[in-house]
Amino acid sequence: MKRLATAIAFAAVVAFATQAASAQTLNAVKNRGELVCGANGTLAGFGMPDPQGKWTGFDVDFCRAIAAAIFNDPTKVKFVPLTAKDRFTALQSGEIDVLSRNTTWTLSRDAALGLDFPAVTYYDGQGFMVHKSLKVSSALELNGAAVCVQQGTTTELNLADYFRTHHMDLKTVTFASADEALKAYETGRCDSYTTDSSGLYGERLQLAEPSEHIVLPEIISKEPLSPVVRQGDNQWTDIVRWTHFAMIDAEELGVNQTNVDEKLKSDDPETRRMLGVEGQYGEALGLTNDWVYRIIKRVGNYGEVFERNIGQGSPLKIARGLNALWTKGGLQYGPPFR
Repeated sequence: MKRLATAIAFAAVVAFATQAASAQTLNAVKNRGELVCGANGTLAGFGMPDPQGKWTGFDVDFCRAIAAAIFNDPTKVKFVPLTAKDRFTALQSGEIDVLSRNTTWTLSRDAALGLDFPAVTYYDGQGFMVHKSLKVSSALELNGAAVCVQQGTTTELNLADYFRTHHMDLKTVTFASADEALKAYETGRCDSYTTDSSGLYGERLQLAEPSEHIVLPEIISKEPLSPVVRQGDNQWTDIVRWTHFAMIDAEELGVNQTNVDEKLKSDDPETRRMLGVEGQYGEALGLTNDWVYRIIKRVGNYGEVFERNIGQGSPLKIARGLNALWTKGGLQYGPPFR
């Protein structure tokens, strides 16, 4: 028993030392007084500033949730608009603390860039948008078509794979930014425009005549979208990961912005642990024990963020689909607070 107690004590010391050594990002954010979040800047529903300069979107609210957890203030975020080409460099160089910009988690990105993907916040897949006048109802009818796509993305690679697999001729027209690709498509330089299916619905709203364009039914890839952080700071990775899980678990437990104060009186053990009424789970992350309460009170649970930005309460009206809770046939699942 004495040896076991000594081993446990030693493990606790090692864990504390490791946490202290790897807490550089959280300390930097606290000392700076704000979170620096890499965002899209041009994608409706996910991340872009409105005419008054206020940033809105699904990915934007995720960064606000992190800020709420740390500062109890979701406005303490500086958003940095990044292109697909520049996004990883900005994170690697320390220009931003976290990247929350419709970014696909892949093996090569995870293994070769010195980056980590903490959690899948949105399960997506690549699709195609076409001019209605083309009278095409399936991507399999795009043989010989010119397709606008953003360069330096998994989208470009998936496009080539899809046409090759189906023995179709492809005329790829690449652009440095999604905005350039979309404008070229709208002016008729391309027959089709391809990106993540969720992005197609947002970008269609930016066209002069949205009703003259249709999103084809095919989904040609798996696009698990995740926030991204630098490797080597385990505490920060855990904070980003568990921010997502907290919002998922809150929705599953029925805790939302409206009732979170009342839920502090709940008799449910899981709810009490999550909201910091019992246990020291926030301290384990370097946060206050009420960090999840702060997120839900200031930003909302996963379902609330989804619905107002991209779901039925938004112009995009994207169905939850794979992003429904696991209890409702979806893939979103949060580990327990224990």
